[in-house]
Amino acid sequence: MKPLVLTVAGSDSGGGAGIQADLKTMLALGVHGMSVVTAVTAQNSHGVQGAWELPVEAVRAQYRAVVDDIGVQAVKTGMLASAELVEAVAELIDATDAPAVIDPVGVSKHGDSLLASSALDSVRRRLLPAATVATPNLDEVAQLTGVRVESEIHLRDAADAVLSYGPKWVLIKGGHLPGDAVDLLTDGSEEHWLRAPRLDNRHTHGTGCTLASAIASQLAKGRSVPEAVTAAKEYVTGAIAAGFALGGGIGPVDHGWALTRGAPGA
Repeated sequence: MKPLVLTVAGSDSGGGAGIQADLKTMLALGVHGMSVVTAVTAQNSHGVQGAWELPVEAVRAQYRAVVDDIGVQAVKTGMLASAELVEAVAELIDATDAPAVIDPVGVSKHGDSLLASSALDSVRRRLLPAATVATPNLDEVAQLTGVRVESEIHLRDAADAVLSYGPKWVLIKGGHLPGDAVDLLTDGSEEHWLRAPRLDNRHTHGTGCTLASAIASQLAKGRSVPEAVTAAKEYVTGAIAAGFALGGGIGPVDHGWALTRGAPGA
C-alpha cells in the first residue's frame, strides 16, 4: 500500500500552489495524497482576487473523515487563514500519531495576506509546537518572531527564534537572499545546510507548498527528517528549473517534472 499523506490547506484556483500543488507533488513522489480544504481562493498568475475560509466544523469533519477511516502517515498544513482554524487544526494534529510538516503560510508569492494578524499568536502558541518540521520563509520568520534575516549568517538567529516556540525541527528557507539558494535545517543541536544554485526562472509560484508537501511525502515513506528534507530540496530544485509561464504573471513550478525526467526520491 502506498504511504498516505494528508494536506490541510487552501485551494488555489490557478493550480500552482495550495491543495492543488500539494496533491500534484504527492502524486509525483509516489504517495497517496488526501486533502482537507480550509479556504477557497480566487487566484491566478497575478495574485489572489478573493479568499473565503471554510467553517471550522467543515474542516474538522474533513479531517476526521480521512484519518478515522483511511489513516495517515504524515500531515502537512498550509493556509489556515484564521485563529479559529489554526486552533482547530493544531488540536487535530495533536491527536494524530503521524509527523506534521507545518508551513506557516502568511503571505502569497504576490504579496497577498493569507493569514489574519489575529491568528499569529495561535500559530506561535498552538501550531508550531505541533510541528515535526516547520518550514517558514524569511518573511514568515519576521512576521512570527520579529527576526529579520539580511544575510546567511542570520539564519541561525532565525532558526533559534522559531525553535523557541516548540517545533522539533525548523527549516529556514533562505531563497530570498542573494547568491545560492541556501536553507538551514536544525533541531537546535545538529545543523544541515542545504544549498542549490540560484535558477534564473521567475516562474516559482507554489515553491513553499511544494517543498512542505515533498517533505511530508518523504517522512511518510519512513525517512528521517534530514533525509526527507534533503530529498525534498532536490525535488523542488528540479521543479523550479522546469517552472513555466502561465497567464500574464508569475507561473508555477512544474510538479510533474519527476514523472517525465525522474526525480530523486520518487
